[in-house]
Amino acid sequence: MDQGENYCVEMAIGINGSSILTDIHPCYKTDVSYVLSSNPSTLCVLFHIFLDSLSVVTVCGNLLVIISIVYFKQLHTPTNYLVLSLSVADLLVGVLVFPLTMEFSITFCLYYKHVFCRVRGTFDVTLCTSSILNLCCISIDRYYAVCQPLTYKTKINNHVVVMMIVVSWGIAVIIGLSFMILGLNHEKCANSCFIDAVLLNIMGLIFSFYLPVLLMLCVYLKIFLVAQRQARSIQSTKIGATVSKMERKATKTLATVMGIFLMCWLPFFLCTTTLSFSQVYLPLPFIELLNWLALSNSTLNPFIYALFYSWFRSYHTGGEYKSAY
Repeated sequence: MDQGENYCVEMAIGINGSSILTDIHPCYKTDVSYVLSSNPSTLCVLFHIFLDSLSVVTVCGNLLVIISIVYFKQLHTPTNYLVLSLSVADLLVGVLVFPLTMEFSITFCLYYKHVFCRVRGTFDVTLCTSSILNLCCISIDRYYAVCQPLTYKTKINNHVVVMMIVVSWGIAVIIGLSFMILGLNHEKCANSCFIDAVLLNIMGLIFSFYLPVLLMLCVYLKIFLVAQRQARSIQSTKIGATVSKMERKATKTLATVMGIFLMCWLPFFLCTTTLSFSQVYLPLPFIELLNWLALSNSTLNPFIYALFYSWFRSYHTGGEYKSAY
């Protein structure tokens, strides 16, 4: 997801005039005429082997989830349709974004701003924004399953889920296309596009990350508090012995879900925000490292949301307490 090119690196160069190009990527080198060429060093080869493996795991993990949900009719539930949409976005990240980012990294596109780099950046922004928004929709689904189980089937049905999926993908496509159009027009209008670029950066950051993550934090905090209250309300001696274990499991589950999400995405978007609106200099390899850390969330999602936790493997509606965890 080279939102690094679209969101922060170009803004850092265009607005701040930073000499980031002097910080050459390990996989590239320049000659005396400053022509960029590949540099097949040992570090670069190892780097590509690792990323190739990461791409394969991403594709296989999400493809397994997609096939399972499509093939098994008992998995055709509103929750799993959201997981399916998430897996499609993450699968496309593995198929398109990973290879294109490896072949045409941030560094390359800083030197050669071809239309292809704009198109690749559009795929990056669109697919990764869709992945984040789908995660947000899943958190809303879990909120109703745990906090309002009696009305869950009426409020979260197939029609509502389809609307959530369409809105998520629609917002992602709009944001992705906006950055491509702005990038193409910026070369023509130069400084006159400054205000548009700043506004688009602000809106992109808010709707791609900050607003979804704020919503997810609030929703999962509410789920945790309700789950604790439900567990403590159990008075039966037979079940009461398991209350503390259920609370620990709930805490571990929600901490894992949000912890991994924030670990992958927060550093990159903090970097994006810093470079877009300040004079701070950050080395290009560091930016690209954060970029790949963010991309790795698409690798982890199928294991977190579809394979590891029973609440996304279960065949029932999610109304029971245990289905939430």
